[in-house]
Amino acid sequence: MGLLSQGSPLSWEETKRHADHVRRHGILQFLHIYHAVKDRHKDVLKWGDEVEYMLVSFDHENKKVQLVLSGEEVLETLQEKGERTNPNHPTLWRPEYGSYMIEGTPGQPYGGTMSEFNTVEDNMRKRRKEATSLLEENQAVCTITSFPRLGCPGFTLPEYKPNPVEGGASKSLFFPDEAINKHPRFSTLTRNIRHRRGEKVVINVPIFKDKNTPSPFIEAFPEDDEAARASKPDHIYMDAMGFGMGNCCLQVTFQACSISEARYLYDQLATICPIVMALSAASPFYRGYVSDIDCRWGVISASVDDRTREERGLEPLKNNNYRISKSRYDSIDSYLSECGEKYNDINLTIDKEIYEQLLQEGIDRLLAQHVAHLFIRDPLTLFEEKIHLDDANESDHFENIQSTNWQTMRFKPPPPNSDIGWRVEFRPMEVQLTDFENSAYVVFVVLLTRVILSYKLDFLIPLSKVDENMKVAQKRDAVLQGMFYFRKDICKGGNAMVDGYGKAQNSAELAPEEYTLMSIDTIINGKEGVFPGLIPILNSYLENMEVDVDTRCSILNYLKLIKKRASGELMTVARWMREFITNHPDYKQDSVITDKINYSLILKCNQIANELCECPELLGSSFRKVKYSRSKTDSSN
Repeated sequence: MGLLSQGSPLSWEETKRHADHVRRHGILQFLHIYHAVKDRHKDVLKWGDEVEYMLVSFDHENKKVQLVLSGEEVLETLQEKGERTNPNHPTLWRPEYGSYMIEGTPGQPYGGTMSEFNTVEDNMRKRRKEATSLLEENQAVCTITSFPRLGCPGFTLPEYKPNPVEGGASKSLFFPDEAINKHPRFSTLTRNIRHRRGEKVVINVPIFKDKNTPSPFIEAFPEDDEAARASKPDHIYMDAMGFGMGNCCLQVTFQACSISEARYLYDQLATICPIVMALSAASPFYRGYVSDIDCRWGVISASVDDRTREERGLEPLKNNNYRISKSRYDSIDSYLSECGEKYNDINLTIDKEIYEQLLQEGIDRLLAQHVAHLFIRDPLTLFEEKIHLDDANESDHFENIQSTNWQTMRFKPPPPNSDIGWRVEFRPMEVQLTDFENSAYVVFVVLLTRVILSYKLDFLIPLSKVDENMKVAQKRDAVLQGMFYFRKDICKGGNAMVDGYGKAQNSAELAPEEYTLMSIDTIINGKEGVFPGLIPILNSYLENMEVDVDTRCSILNYLKLIKKRASGELMTVARWMREFITNHPDYKQDSVITDKINYSLILKCNQIANELCECPELLGSSFRKVKYSRSKTDSSN
């Protein structure tokens, strides 16, 4: 989760006093990096995934499942047995926001050969097995995006009550501070977001109206005036950073061969973000209720929204410099490549002084406005020992701002004095239940980058339309019901399209409109006369590549999953979870997820993840039956 400095964290008031210092030196650090590596070329394609995990404990006797607050201890052991003992260990482990969470990545980046695709799932299996081996009986490592009863009484083990009085980090009515990772960055972020905002964060998620759901659905918070004002009828109310950053996701980072290639990939993938987010939808439940959304994105966005009332446009500007249209966790606001410039139709708020400084230093306009937009934000955490730095050789101040702009895509300059190149990070995916599914989504995105670069594809549409797509993508069953703006002709300058879709096309042959509304099925699988489909393009690319039989078989299995999720032949995780709840004998059609229902759901998720049962409606026949040791949470215990 971004920069993890060590030291003595400053309060918000102290951090605020140093905000201009951090911004000023952050820009100097960026300039040092840029000028040192702007002409760097021929970096090899490397990439890696990040999977976030939750630790859960099953009480089989009482039919209850809780989040285990042992992430720090498990992480310490994993690192001690792994990278600290062997620098070439196949897995790396890092902390995450929740003290019930850990993050796993491959030990070394994957390379540019096609055979690397055949190692992704094996590495994810290693991670799951490594972490599971350290747990106690009846505990498990789960890849679930959102724990359904997060914030309900007794959802942690050990159990803690929230502390909404002054002095706590979040002051939440529901989320105890003990569930926050003990590293000072996380509680400091939580506290400083609240202090900067001037009130607790406000998250309102529409509730799913089932047959017996009260209408209007209203929760009373008589003990908390702030909650009473902030909560909305027919919505599930949440009030802490943990409700967003305490969810899990799946991310992929790519190293490009040059800065221009990185900018091109950043732009092209930005248009894909809402499509893949809807395809990976896996979080329909919040605070013990069934919601009317399928994705976590808006929940996280609200959970770290540190904007003041002035910045949100609720009061006249007096103490702040800008009206800011989005949370610092949201979709991107500008394309970076020259081909994207004409599609930058979102009003971009920038720090004009920083923008002019960057231009004077030789940074082009598009990159200068991107950085000047990131730097309208304040630093949220600062450590006393990290105020005065060597700007030529350190980048902590730049990363302080960069790493707390959590957007759909992240453009990542190389660290100072390293052999790492220019990178982009793809961030919208929801984590899936199984290593097979997570591998499928990762391989799909990575393979798509190869095709984008090889065929010089162009997915660009006005950025405002991408924002509209982001809103649609989070809705219930968006993968089947949603319509998304997408570019019709994705071949630049009339480049020949791959065999199998038709003859070479050029823009002169197409209707004047460059984009139109399409279903995800059309975008992914294609529709004759409308769009070729991403899967057919990927398949054609594979036919022209030298690929060994095992790797080709793996890739085709992964693409089959994506294809069938897009068509509706297979359910998304979100849809499968909804069906599971609906069919549970204890569910009263009132949108309530009880402890017992939650236990049944997470137990089933864990059995599917450990291949102890089949789930054809979710996985189809693509799922390879490679068993590993029986789960420590087998209900026969």
